[in-house]
Amino acid sequence: MKPITGSIVALVTPMHEDGSVDYATLRKLIDWHIEQGTDCIGVVGTTGESPTVTVEEHCEIIRVAVEHAAGRVPIMAGCGGNSTREAIALAEFARKVGADCQLQVVPYYNKPTQEGLYQHFKAIAEATGDLPIVLYNVPGRTVADLLPQTVLRLAEVPGIVGIKEATGNIERAQWLIRQRPAHFSIYSGDDATAVALMLCGGQGNVSVTANVAPRLMHELCAAAIAGDARRAMRIQMQLLPLHQQLFVEANPIPVKWAMARLGLCGPTLRLPLTPLSSAGQAAVEAALRESGLL
Repeated sequence: MKPITGSIVALVTPMHEDGSVDYATLRKLIDWHIEQGTDCIGVVGTTGESPTVTVEEHCEIIRVAVEHAAGRVPIMAGCGGNSTREAIALAEFARKVGADCQLQVVPYYNKPTQEGLYQHFKAIAEATGDLPIVLYNVPGRTVADLLPQTVLRLAEVPGIVGIKEATGNIERAQWLIRQRPAHFSIYSGDDATAVALMLCGGQGNVSVTANVAPRLMHELCAAAIAGDARRAMRIQMQLLPLHQQLFVEANPIPVKWAMARLGLCGPTLRLPLTPLSSAGQAAVEAALRESGLL
């Protein structure tokens, strides 16, 4: 796989009012992101409501995304699970239908040790490493934290090519960038601090904000990766209200409301997620206006 750089949208999963997956709108969103310059499309991650789609839906979303993108943009398939066998099964499906890489989140709820995390990802790599693996560390959701020394061990495992580092800790990211092997990419998973990570040498941003501002996020990433701090920070300041307010409630509640407000897809979420509160709607509306999207 050619290394992925730039803006990687953590795409929402659009749904009809009855809660079924809206595949027609999924295809329209993929077209729109390609037109807007998004560098890679990530599907069925946290923002794509992976915890509440069925296994069959999970696989079909990946299949439809790969089929519709048709090689125009890489597809990063969310394949993570807190069962190693399940994560391997999803990755095998993603490989079979032609995804470009897989995103593998730290197992959640069962709280593995660092050695358990190493063995989990190593087993996935041994089974499906010909589908490049991007690790995903988000301890705010998983509780378990993939520590830098374990990341560096995993970076030596064939098939593991990068990490989505979503702690927002820039010092930690700098150490990873400094110590990583040359083939291993460091991506931000935190919109508010992504510009800093890229200016420090990171390769891109797996972005929630890109769902509503794909062109601007692509331009921000391109500027930051090129070392153009002034241009990158100019765009960052424009998007800063969105970076903040799209997390006023649990992701993807606010971003789905924002996308509905912009006419991009419906606002439907699956329980236990609930619609954005009135106060949250006012905050997101203001952020959309401040960022020039309304």
